[in-house]
Amino acid sequence: MGSEAAVERFSERLYRVVQPIWESCHAHPFLKGLREGTLELERFIYYMKQDYVYLIDYAKMFALGSIKARDLETMSKLAELLHSTLNVEMELHRQYAERFGISRDELEATKPAPTTIAYTKYMLDAAQGSLAEVVAALLPCMWSYCEIGTTFAKYPGALEHPLYREWILMYSSEDFGELTEWTIKLMDRLAEGLPERELAQLEELFVTTSKFEYMFWDMADRQEEWPI
Repeated sequence: MGSEAAVERFSERLYRVVQPIWESCHAHPFLKGLREGTLELERFIYYMKQDYVYLIDYAKMFALGSIKARDLETMSKLAELLHSTLNVEMELHRQYAERFGISRDELEATKPAPTTIAYTKYMLDAAQGSLAEVVAALLPCMWSYCEIGTTFAKYPGALEHPLYREWILMYSSEDFGELTEWTIKLMDRLAEGLPERELAQLEELFVTTSKFEYMFWDMADRQEEWPI
């Protein structure tokens, strides 16, 4: 008899399930414009400001994950991700804001749009659970951005755009890729041995935040505001 087929890792299962959602993200007009350098400046500024306030709450996910970690290595790495979000990823936004004449105070005072609130509150609610639930909820943002950045960096002319080049370089960077890969592996370790009922719950978190990723791009493209 031949060798048994390799067991599918949980992260592979997650990736397979969300392919239609992530493919829709890649095809969205906002990301198409960002990739091709045709995205209108006002849409990018709206996105940049909303993403900045999103990242404030997103950083808290790593802090909460570090608290729930049961070993020093995991605690330390999650703390590194917290630091990277606050001081590397958000610094890119601060640099963009400076180019647009937006002060740091104005940036931090950005009022979150309805989709931003819904997304961050969903994640923070999930973070009341286990470390596995924290990671399942935050992983789509990291993983999809890494995939988007890596894909965009290979697109002809994308790295020549004077404005969007830095964004693509950030999310296609080796450092961001390594942090993403570590988090994917953490998801696999945390899922190992869990019953199907719990795996299904983690999958639901991952799928839902993937849908929120699509909604965030769409929100930025529409420059969503409160209806009243």
